[in-house]
Amino acid sequence: MKDVVDVSSPRVLLYVDSLKIGGAERITLTLAQWLYQEGWTPVVLTRQPLGRDFYPIPAGVERAAEPVDPDWLKRLRWFGFPWRVQRLRCWIRRERVAVAIGMTTLPAIKLLLATRPLAVPCVVSERNYPPAKRLAMPWRLLRRLTYPWADLHLVQTRSTGKWLANKVGAKHQLLLPNPVQWPLPRFDPAPDPESWLAAAGVVADDPLILAAGTKAYQKGFDRLVQTFALLAARSPRVQLVILGLASTTYHGMDQQANLRALLAQHGDFQARLHFPGRVGNMMDWYQRAGIYVLPSRYEGFPNVLLEAMAAGCACVASDCLTGPADLIENGRNGLLMPVDASPMDWAEALAELLADTTRRRSLAKQALDVHERFAQQALRQSFCKALAGLQIADHQGIRNGKDG
Repeated sequence: MKDVVDVSSPRVLLYVDSLKIGGAERITLTLAQWLYQEGWTPVVLTRQPLGRDFYPIPAGVERAAEPVDPDWLKRLRWFGFPWRVQRLRCWIRRERVAVAIGMTTLPAIKLLLATRPLAVPCVVSERNYPPAKRLAMPWRLLRRLTYPWADLHLVQTRSTGKWLANKVGAKHQLLLPNPVQWPLPRFDPAPDPESWLAAAGVVADDPLILAAGTKAYQKGFDRLVQTFALLAARSPRVQLVILGLASTTYHGMDQQANLRALLAQHGDFQARLHFPGRVGNMMDWYQRAGIYVLPSRYEGFPNVLLEAMAAGCACVASDCLTGPADLIENGRNGLLMPVDASPMDWAEALAELLADTTRRRSLAKQALDVHERFAQQALRQSFCKALAGLQIADHQGIRNGKDG
């Protein structure tokens, strides 16, 4: 932590659990970059230590991490939560934060509690469709208590906004879908797809289906593997690449090993299932793929699908409660599969698309319209204007529910 704070421009806190690989983490840095470009001083604060960062920090963005809990606080577990809130409140005071943004549900709840007695506008950025990801009871109660306090809720889809308004009293909202970041950022590790695949025994013109994500269950990779077994049985050269899954355990599970074991139950196709891991050159992999698939059980606003469409992939996605249908118009710029579609249904759709080059190219071409629909400039202006309005309201003493 710094002893001297630069207050020459308004300081905006973006509070998130970590900067590990993931959509919420990337958008956190995008928002921070926008703020810097508009003359603010963005500060990204995480609960996890700096050494766990996956993404590089953009120029002009300050980076900080909360101190590691002492042993006595760790032993308190949930009962130490009020102390952690007070520690965050002291940090906000010391850093002279002008506006605070909580990225994802749990950091947002903690931030709302910390800023409640302070003259600091607080913004909640919800990154998933809440009913699809059920919270434990203490957090559900705290969300119901604290979310009405927020001066603004950033929502990615109208469905999420409607749920928050009806269920937790989140009345002040800004619809802010993820932007197309173009060109896509590039950083290490950046394995060349052709070289990596060649080393894995893949021939250069083998058809390739691509998926990406860090959470196998949410992304429906178990369904995808079962689909691939059916597809591989009829298409002897098709390959499946899943990016983003670590070779280490995730919440005690080896996701790669679990998916390989599942595939083994359906046939001998192990040599055609590939896990390059976490990569920083997504554009190269999109360009190598013929088809991008997103069989998710739930989404907020799927950044990876937006990227794949912007890169000109033919995309097939699950029509889950929110997200994919905000991007894809079924049959025009991609395909939406019913949420109850079976692996056989998915295999049939993918087989038809692999066999129909003309249709695949048409879907890919039309997918490029996301560049215009989700352009950065308009979204950045909307976001920064909303935050500037909160700061003006704070100075005039007319903030939401905190005007004395």
